[in-house]
Amino acid sequence: MFSALSEKLTGVFSGLTGKKCLTEENISDAVRQVRLALLDADVNYMVAKNFVKRVKEKVLGEEVIKSVKPGEQFIKVIHDELVALMGGGEATLAIVAKPAVIMLCGLQGAGKTTHAAKLAKFLSKKNFNKKTLLVACDLQRPAAVLQLKKLGEQIGVSVFSLDGEKKSVKVAAAALIYAQEHRFDVVILDTAGRLHIDAVLMKELSEIKKVVSPHEVLFVANAATGQDAVTSAGEFDAAIGVTGTILTMLDGDARAGAAISIKEVTGKPLKFEGIGEKLDDLQLFDARSMADRILGMGDTINLVKKAQEHMSDEEAKVLERKMRKASFTYDDYLKQMQAFKKMGSLKGLMKMLPGMGGMKLPEMDSSQKEFNKIESIILSMTPRERQERDEIDHRRSKRIAAGSGTTLADVNKLKKGFKQTKKFFKSTSNKKMMEKLGGF
Repeated sequence: MFSALSEKLTGVFSGLTGKKCLTEENISDAVRQVRLALLDADVNYMVAKNFVKRVKEKVLGEEVIKSVKPGEQFIKVIHDELVALMGGGEATLAIVAKPAVIMLCGLQGAGKTTHAAKLAKFLSKKNFNKKTLLVACDLQRPAAVLQLKKLGEQIGVSVFSLDGEKKSVKVAAAALIYAQEHRFDVVILDTAGRLHIDAVLMKELSEIKKVVSPHEVLFVANAATGQDAVTSAGEFDAAIGVTGTILTMLDGDARAGAAISIKEVTGKPLKFEGIGEKLDDLQLFDARSMADRILGMGDTINLVKKAQEHMSDEEAKVLERKMRKASFTYDDYLKQMQAFKKMGSLKGLMKMLPGMGGMKLPEMDSSQKEFNKIESIILSMTPRERQERDEIDHRRSKRIAAGSGTTLADVNKLKKGFKQTKKFFKSTSNKKMMEKLGGF
């Protein structure tokens, strides 16, 4: 994501390496390159112009000049200004009533129906735990209602529709009554879109909004369309009044224009970002996280969130104690591996680490297969073997290899690696390192 912009900005920062101080001359050249990089990434012209103006003023300020390294001074100011430009922090969602009504709108093909389901699944997670109703108000696109019903089945969320009804406003009104009667926490309306903005579409959306009085009106925009998405968001906001944007397709080759410009141009925050094709691939927009990714610093903010979703604080503390004492077992290893797999693909997780975003990781597919192989080997052990209460001798290793569909060499490799890991954590120097890392 945004790899072209990240590479160009990295080149600008490298050009400042070795400079003893930041001067008007070298800063002018650097900000000019930053502006060109932003424009090439399809950032709105005025947004790019004002951004580099603010950066230049801050970098040449007395407070920043006192920093140690000129390159790091410049990166910090760029990062801080990007965060401010995109909203300043993590977005919030207005779940202030029961039911809270969220209305999705946008052009056809932006992914409204899929993201209605993604949003419903997001709200069902443990940190929200909301009983959600999906409402099929897209009566224009063939099979849109059926698609929403199938998505609802996949995530275990109820879908409201009225067979034979032609007026979406009537569906929305009936759905709100149904949600109140059945005590739903959240109602998400999937509305119709068009290939372009027209009066009929806006009238329909205005009527729905008037009837259900939504707490959130979220414009769904395809990040790949760049400034077209920003323009459309502004037009929808002017016509019906949106409260924020969901930016989709951020896992592809989208340029950064929409993500960087849309808040500044529309005055409405980015609320969510779609980061993949799976129904789990939706996260709250965080300006600091996005700035980190644009500058090639990884995405540790969302990596930690993913880890917290699949491991409780108590589980993390137990594992940390076992790692400090080197008393962890094959069972512990298996649990962590399974939690890790739930977080997403290994390649995707590696790209969230600082410095890994722009790297090519062709070996990750083979590493994922290796994970699966290790999991099969451990699952083929007896409970006592997994807890290291029975020693895995040659005879047992052969049985485990046969049961897991692997080779004796694979089993021996795992045993050897496991012993080396324990030896690593038993050493005094590495125990001290663990204390400094806080068990990370």
